[in-house]
Amino acid sequence: MAIHHALAATALVALVAAPALAAPPARTDHPVKAAAKPGPKDPDTAAWWARIATLSSDAMRGRDTGSADYARAAAMVAAAFKAAGLQPAGDAGTYLQSVPINETKVETQGSSFAVVAANNRRTPLRFLHDISVRAGPGLPRDISAALVFRGYCGADAIADDVRGKLVICFAGRRAGMPAASDREATARSHGAIGLINIDDIGFTIEPPRWPEAYARSLALGPVPAIVPAQMPIMRLNAAALPVLFAGSGHSARAILADAGAARPLPGFDLPSRFEASFNISQRDLNSPNILALLPGTDPSLAAQALVVSAHLDGYGIGEPVNGDAIYNGAFDDAAYVATLVRLAERRKGRGFARPVLFAVFTGEEKGLLGANWFVGHKTIPQTVIADINLDAIRPLFPLKILTLIGLDKSNLVDHVRAVAGPMGVDVRADLEPERGMIGRTDASPFLKSGIPGVSFMFGYDPGSEAEGRYRLWYRTRYHKPADDITQPIDFKAASDFNRFFYALTQRVADAVDPPRLAPPAG
Repeated sequence: MAIHHALAATALVALVAAPALAAPPARTDHPVKAAAKPGPKDPDTAAWWARIATLSSDAMRGRDTGSADYARAAAMVAAAFKAAGLQPAGDAGTYLQSVPINETKVETQGSSFAVVAANNRRTPLRFLHDISVRAGPGLPRDISAALVFRGYCGADAIADDVRGKLVICFAGRRAGMPAASDREATARSHGAIGLINIDDIGFTIEPPRWPEAYARSLALGPVPAIVPAQMPIMRLNAAALPVLFAGSGHSARAILADAGAARPLPGFDLPSRFEASFNISQRDLNSPNILALLPGTDPSLAAQALVVSAHLDGYGIGEPVNGDAIYNGAFDDAAYVATLVRLAERRKGRGFARPVLFAVFTGEEKGLLGANWFVGHKTIPQTVIADINLDAIRPLFPLKILTLIGLDKSNLVDHVRAVAGPMGVDVRADLEPERGMIGRTDASPFLKSGIPGVSFMFGYDPGSEAEGRYRLWYRTRYHKPADDITQPIDFKAASDFNRFFYALTQRVADAVDPPRLAPPAG
């Protein structure tokens, strides 16, 4: 789309003109946030908005997976489901399903990153602002290695001369550029000690955002007793590239300009070394899913359950942005936990034809952990026929277009169109498949196990005002403290989507035939 090229040029100018290093640290206390705007007038949306305000308040501290704040939020949601007349569907007659998780974190204190020039001049890089690292239990405590740049790091650009060195790559995310897994496999096979991936500033569909909240990874199960060594994979803010290229005779600005335009890139060795120390901590966590069942009314369909899902976890407390360290997660995803609660409250124990399982998952932001755990450890006897998932749908403008994630995966699209059509809503496929959204929502584990699943986003026409609002939200609020109750919202659009979801749930739950997967392509 034309707008992508315009945005790419704007982003490129901003990045290559930026100073080499990030600004001084923001203060770590967060300011008092602005008062919430006047709320919606219709009772259903007002109750929905009030629930969001509670779940995403500063008092909830971002509901990070495995935190005490998440546990408090989970207890609130479970209590709401109980009050609405839903039956417990978790472990041992409760509303909670225990999900064992292990965490590895690279601590800000005690970790360091620096480029050391040939004259031993040391230039530090600021952790989480200039550079970050993929956390993992097999990460070494220290690295020191010579630096080489190998363009896009395709198989034709890396040879055995990178053995024992740290390879810098432009981490292209566009068609024709090596994927992250390919870059890593090629570097590892040639003996590289690690990778530094430069942000793809030309990928304006999902532009790079800094600072990162933290460097931590979560996985299912307890902390492993024995882990294989892990090759360090780092992410570099493009604005810090001049520090790495200093003294090389190559211009960071020129390299970024060529990379942003997807032109060929050279490969060359650098005169400097890279040194880093990682202060690694590990711990076991337990972060529950919240599961509640609305029994069905048709005995002939009692063995089939529809799942409606959203995720409760957010990013918690992270690196401050403009002095604010609480990543509230209002639209992502307190809003759609609230939608599930509203559906339960509206039904007040009045079932659909089929049973409906209300599933509020944990650990979505850390790799779909709760949804994966549930799919592998189902707590209900019924066969799951489908998952309708709600995640970061973003009612920023009128609901005229609905992007259906998973449109081509099952005949759920027919149900979606049957409900959306009379509402004047056009249902479309994802226009930006490069983002891989189908694998980034809690519908994905269901689809991988052969169960139909869908998720949604508000859609827009290219170049429209709606697209501008979406892009701005994504740049400034997605996975940031600004995703809070004070942000812009179109309450009519929010109400329209919730009405759509209520009707879609009823249509699928009451249908004679369960949804079915689409036949394999080809």
